[in-house]
Parts: sequence; structure tokens; C-alpha cells
Amino acid sequence: MARMHSRKRGKSGSKKPAKKAAQSWILYDSKKTELLIAKLSKEGKTNSQIGTILRDVYGIPSTFALCGKSISAILKEKKLVPEMPEDMTYLFKKYAGIKKHLESNRHDETVARGMILTESKINRLAKYYKRTGRIPESWKFVPERMGFFGE
Repeated sequence: MARMHSRKRGKSGSKKPAKKAAQSWILYDSKKTELLIAKLSKEGKTNSQIGTILRDVYGIPSTFALCGKSISAILKEKKLVPEMPEDMTYLFKKYAGIKKHLESNRHDETVARGMILTESKINRLAKYYKRTGRIPESWKFVPERMGFFGE
């Protein structure tokens, strides 16, 4: 699949395990894994951080193969889903960083274009999340109000 704002095809990304079934060497069952996911979420970890921790620390290559549902589905069942989706949060951080850079480097045209593209990605994702009911219909991205992330 091609990238959103360029005509190139990227090859990087994580590779899923070859088998869809749970491996025999995994030490955790589905209940323990779900409790572990809930614990990590309460500690403030995002879905991708939880997946990485489960893979690297606990040796669980795929929660979907083990539990039959994704990390986000497990968090949704336990009502631990964050208010704003993770990808939107990271786009807000990226937008804030670009805006901060442009304050000190006003003539950087490349970054100015990157800011426009990031804003487009935010609006495109917001449209999708409104359609799926993940964020309210009245939510609107206002770039002027966008200070540094967390303010």
C-alpha cells in the first residue's frame, strides 16, 4: 500500500507471527493476559506500548492468537479505553512539535508543508472516528487553539 502524501511504498513495520494459533511455549493463558493488559493500561501505557511490553518482557507474540481478541477489544470490555485514540494523540504531539519549530524557523517551507499534511491527517482521522462513534460528532480540530501538547 502506498503512503498517504507521497507516491512511495514503505516496507518497514512489524511482522506478525507465521501461525495464527497460540504457541505452545507461551507461559500465560488468556485470563492472565487480560489481567496483565488491564494492569498495564491502568499504569498509563498505550495499546502499542502494551503490545511491545507483552512481546518483549512476557514473551507473548500475539494477544489475538492467545485471547481471540485484540488489546483494544480487551480494554473496551474492561472500560479502560482512553478518551482520545492513540494515533490522534501522536498526531497532536507531532503538530505541536512542528508548530514550535516554525515559531523559531519561520522560513522553513518544508516544515510548513509538513504542518499542512499533519493537519490533513488529523482531520481525516477525525472524520473516521466520528463515523465509527469513537469521538463525538461535535469534536473539531482548531489549529489556533493548539498549543504545546498537554496545555
